Amino acid sequence: MTNTAASALFQPAAIGSLALPNRLVMAPMTRNRAASDGTPSPLMATYYAQRASAGLIIAEATTPSRVGQTYADIPGIYTEQHIAGWRAVTGAVAAAGGRMFLQIQHGGRVGHPDNSGLSPIAPSPIALPEPIHTPSGAQDAVVPLEMSIADIETTIADFVSAARNAIAAGFAGVEIHSANGYLLHQFLAQNTNQRTDSYGGSVANRIRFTREVVEAVADAIGAERVGVRISPGVSVNGIDEGDTDDIYPALISALAESGLAYLHYVFADPDQPLFQRIRSLWAGTLIANPNLGWGVPLPEDGGGQAARRLLAGGADLISLGRSFLANPDLVERFRAGAPLNPVRDAHLMYVGGAEGYTDYPTLAMAPATH
Repeated sequence: MTNTAASALFQPAAIGSLALPNRLVMAPMTRNRAASDGTPSPLMATYYAQRASAGLIIAEATTPSRVGQTYADIPGIYTEQHIAGWRAVTGAVAAAGGRMFLQIQHGGRVGHPDNSGLSPIAPSPIALPEPIHTPSGAQDAVVPLEMSIADIETTIADFVSAARNAIAAGFAGVEIHSANGYLLHQFLAQNTNQRTDSYGGSVANRIRFTREVVEAVADAIGAERVGVRISPGVSVNGIDEGDTDDIYPALISALAESGLAYLHYVFADPDQPLFQRIRSLWAGTLIANPNLGWGVPLPEDGGGQAARRLLAGGADLISLGRSFLANPDLVERFRAGAPLNPVRDAHLMYVGGAEGYTDYPTLAMAPATH
């Protein structure tokens, strides 16, 4: 990365009253290193503390309830043990000078009884069209139970409780996951939401669940502590929104006056008309995650050039995932124009342990050359 690109990324910023030393955000990434009951592990505290030089860390997708669990060994935030485990993580990060939000994610149909012990629930009884990972390996997805109005109300309450627990665990705020094919995104998309009640059909009805979750969480912990993640047009987990250019302007307009901490836009491209429209509708802080490809190697610069384009195109902060995963000192490497560690793809998820997790070297660990 050039020094010009770096200088823009290193300018200080703020999310509400939370001061950030730079504009680089560590994106939430599922790594499956929690205990089997969802309690964050000491290894997770080490992992996040190693990356505390990020302007902000958004911790990995964390389930607000047992039925919301996606995969095995992901963290939860609905028991006292979960809170205590996360408190150790946030304490380690704070001691290293960092700041953290927690992403709250309900899997919806992206779940399995072998992972949670319960049948998954979703807007409509439409199964995920691909296998899902379980402790015994990949299995066909099951048809989820269609959520009743009571289920919807309970789920909103679960998000509120999870957000309160996150604050108790030492997080500065929470990110509501309404992206990447999980429950809130399933309500937004036409192919996964075929309801005929007030939560389905029209754009106004399909954005209702996300809006109600966000509003309830904001009322509980303060809007300045709440961010929202969206992924317009992203088809992961079998999603086909159908009317992307209509639903996101409506959703953003409904949230724009709420005083939220930020909007987190996944796979953002500053040249896309929809990105430009959402930027014009959202006066608050916009975190943009550049489109570096799905399932392909990272560019050699770790997304630095894409980050600079997004800042110039209107983003306020830039989130990077795999670049932070493989480079605990990504900020320092960018600042120095140093080469980046390659990602060890075999150790991204499910494998557990420190390898490919906490053993990536920093510049300070590199052997001296003569």
